[in-house]
Amino acid sequence: MERRDLLRAFGAATALALLPHDAMAAWARVASGMRPVNGLDDAQLALVGAIGDMIIPRTDTPGAADVGVPAFVNVIVTEDSGDTESTAFVSGLDAIEAQARRDGGASFVDLSPAARAATIDAIEHAGDRHAEPARTYWRLKGLIVHGYFTSEPVMTKVLKVQIIPGKFDGAAPMPHRGAHAGGGHAHG
Repeated sequence: MERRDLLRAFGAATALALLPHDAMAAWARVASGMRPVNGLDDAQLALVGAIGDMIIPRTDTPGAADVGVPAFVNVIVTEDSGDTESTAFVSGLDAIEAQARRDGGASFVDLSPAARAATIDAIEHAGDRHAEPARTYWRLKGLIVHGYFTSEPVMTKVLKVQIIPGKFDGAAPMPHRGAHAGGGHAHG
């Protein structure tokens, strides 16, 4: 099974389970177009997008950045997390960037696809997932997958999940009920 097929199967099986109120509210805030105050800066958002597209690249379906996952991560990390957790996440992004510069000699977003893959591979195979940059990377990976599969484009066009089945028809015909239908009882 290809990685994309595996992710699609995971998403189809858990899409509704991954759609708690927080995800819906985060996507609503993303749709409003307003960036969180004190949120991730442009370089951090680019890093999140580049990592997102490494995890869920564009194929015959949209990639993570195509559906707005960086903005979703921004909302979750800055608005739904406490200050301490948010600060730790940003520090972890800085650690991922530092590792990319150390291992590849450039910013993560400027690395070749092979160098990006090598940086991610080194982080994924680090011994301690609780040490930076692995801690932030694994949290980010979870947020990317969560955001991707709860996004409206993926839910409706890729997974074809219908949250409310049927279509709304405001002018649907209604059966006509007579004044004395049902046995001719008169009301007085």
